[in-house]
Amino acid sequence: MKIRIKGNAIRIRITKSEVADFCKNGYLEEKTFFNTGVFKYAIRQERNASCFEAIFEDNTISFILPKEMVESWEVNEVVGFENIVVLSDGKELSLLLEKDFTCLEPRKEDQTDNYPNPKFAE
Repeated sequence: MKIRIKGNAIRIRITKSEVADFCKNGYLEEKTFFNTGVFKYAIRQERNASCFEAIFEDNTISFILPKEMVESWEVNEVVGFENIVVLSDGKELSLLLEKDFTCLEPRKEDQTDNYPNPKFAE
């Protein structure tokens, strides 16, 4: 699971096995350790969630998705989910959760669990 944050935009990408785990168990979490604490980010399914949203509490960014939204994600062609959340002060928070595809350019990171990039099929 990878996270990218720029201003009020948060994107999380997850690999094939992580999508399978998330669809089965309804929860994934990643941790980054510092001398002064632990930063966490997570995605979770909730049966009572009305929309794709995010919360920040206990040093954790959590994406919350309605269970029915992601039930068949492992086996369908949906790349991801996105939403713009209007915050209480009127600012917007952009959320994006998507399957992780292999990069077009070679990378040093292990991409064996990523989805095949459709651009390679062209």
